[in-house]
Amino acid sequence: MWREMKPDQRHEVQVDGYRVIAYSFGAGDEVVFCLNGGPGLPCDYLREAHSCLADNGYRVVAFDQLGTGESDRPQDLSLWTIDRYVEETETVRKALGLGKVHLLGHSWGGWLAIDYALAYPQNLKTLILENTVADMPHLISELERLRSALGSETVGMMHKHEAQGTLDHPEYMAAITILNYRHVCRLADWPAPVKRSLDDWNMDPYGTMQGPNEFLYTGNLKDWNRLADLPKIAVPTLVTVGENDELTPACALRMKLALPDAELKVFANASHMPFYEQPQSYYPVLLDFLSRHRTAL
Repeated sequence: MWREMKPDQRHEVQVDGYRVIAYSFGAGDEVVFCLNGGPGLPCDYLREAHSCLADNGYRVVAFDQLGTGESDRPQDLSLWTIDRYVEETETVRKALGLGKVHLLGHSWGGWLAIDYALAYPQNLKTLILENTVADMPHLISELERLRSALGSETVGMMHKHEAQGTLDHPEYMAAITILNYRHVCRLADWPAPVKRSLDDWNMDPYGTMQGPNEFLYTGNLKDWNRLADLPKIAVPTLVTVGENDELTPACALRMKLALPDAELKVFANASHMPFYEQPQSYYPVLLDFLSRHRTAL
């Protein structure tokens, strides 16, 4: 089960002249390298949820992606691209001497993990794709389906505000809040690490790459699609998803079917954060997968 832990080590890595701060727990030879969601979120919520893997002999490493948390926050919007974040991930891996890793990507971190796996396949033992997608246009159609459950009148209201650019209107924000509690985290009280990450959200990377909220994609990733490239990823892959996830089981199934060596787990009564919503189901699945591949490759 997750618990809040202070990192054993804090690392400062130079990436293109900027400071990127990384954190590690444990001292095992097997490294679980975590790429958190966002974009624009500090890694607190994912780091804290997976630090407990150190109790099972793994070294767990996460980092505040450039623009977030304790890392530098440059104002240059041209920096916010998935290609640059792929190279940043590789710079952190090399700087910390991590060797081959179990690469765990959650949400946006899963998109980043897919592109990293395609660029640097030699650096992976396994790939763990949590609550993520490989086909953004398909996701956008799935999000419209989730929105439709609010009713045609509410969806019409949302479209009106999106057309007018009045996304801060209380009725629009109320609809987004309902969707967040249905499809992002179904807990009545969101865990402290989640709140910390959300309270420190840098909207520059998020707006540039994704959009204004979780249910409207307008950024430079809106046409991103790696489904046709997934057959190139040969390492064992675990795909996980919540049954009520905003990044839906249909999206997860597409990845599972396209990957050569993949298994898929759907967590009941969970949405986008099964590690907090259903920890008693989540951790045994993750630990079983990791244990079966501790000596992979």
